[in-house]
Amino acid sequence: MSSRRGPPKHQNSYAWKPNAGVKINEKEVGGKLRPYSEITGVCPRCREQIDWKRRYGKYKPLTEPAKCQLCTKRNVRQAYHNLCSGCAKEQKVCAKCRCRVDQIVGRDSADVEEEQKMLEEAIKNARERDRRTLLRAMNKSSSKNSSKNTANKENGRVGEIFPSTSLEEYAKLGRKDDQYDSKNDCIGDHNDDENDDQDDNENDGHDDDEIEDGEDDDDNEEPSVSR
Repeated sequence: MSSRRGPPKHQNSYAWKPNAGVKINEKEVGGKLRPYSEITGVCPRCREQIDWKRRYGKYKPLTEPAKCQLCTKRNVRQAYHNLCSGCAKEQKVCAKCRCRVDQIVGRDSADVEEEQKMLEEAIKNARERDRRTLLRAMNKSSSKNSSKNTANKENGRVGEIFPSTSLEEYAKLGRKDDQYDSKNDCIGDHNDDENDDQDDNENDGHDDDEIEDGEDDDDNEEPSVSR
């Protein structure tokens, strides 16, 4: 092993991607059509460990539910979890390292469904207009959060990907660059057309001079005398 300490000497411009040359089936777990589920019920440290396994190709999803170490029931639905969600909530511990922590990352699907039902019951008696405005605001906030997460994960680039603070500003800058390039192209095409017209005029003038010189030579020639 190397005894050198500190950060690496050279910083990579792009993050390492596992199986970069291998085509991934979109229908497999982890593909576009079947992405990994959200990491929930663990502490921030364990979440970083599981996320690292996903990013570097070390993650192995469960093929069937695993057995909980407390209730001995097959209720563990997520990989690398030692406790089911019910036991982890009762003990108020992390489902992976079983340590008592103040902050637990994510929420279970059951909690999300309960909140959704409560929200539907709350807005059931409201007017249609108010209900639509509330749902629109909720969808807008969720789309903003998802766009921020994708902005930090795309392209696997180390460090900052987009120079602007949001995707909207980045899109505006792209539109400005496209407009500037289109203007330059139009100016270049106009200059090329003018140069072509000038070349055509010069060629026409040169041809006219040659024709006039030919006519003068014909006039200067003496008529041939036949013997």
